Amino acid sequence: MIGTILTLAIYIAILVGFYKAISKAGQPGWSIFIPIYNIIVIYRVGGRTDWWSVLIPIYGLITMWQCTQEIAKRFGKGGGFGAGLFFLGAIFWPILGFGSATYNSGEVVADSAE
Repeated sequence: MIGTILTLAIYIAILVGFYKAISKAGQPGWSIFIPIYNIIVIYRVGGRTDWWSVLIPIYGLITMWQCTQEIAKRFGKGGGFGAGLFFLGAIFWPILGFGSATYNSGEVVADSAE
């Protein structure tokens, strides 16, 4: 019984962290609960347009690796953090969600002081 409660608490913490990380990136947090669409949203956060690669397993793994590297960079983290998002997402997505990292979409913003 205690193991079940502990597992459920960890799972909820992971979901809330993932929800917050996706929300920080300007995407709807509820999208994490919808299969396939949640992967499309992750690709959007990573600035990728080849979300259809979900249909091709090996290519999908390669593009998801690239996507997690880009997400880490957009949150101001390094390549090691991107590897953590890919291999240990249950730990690293909540770190993004609950941490102080802010999302930078990578778009060039014009200086308004001109």
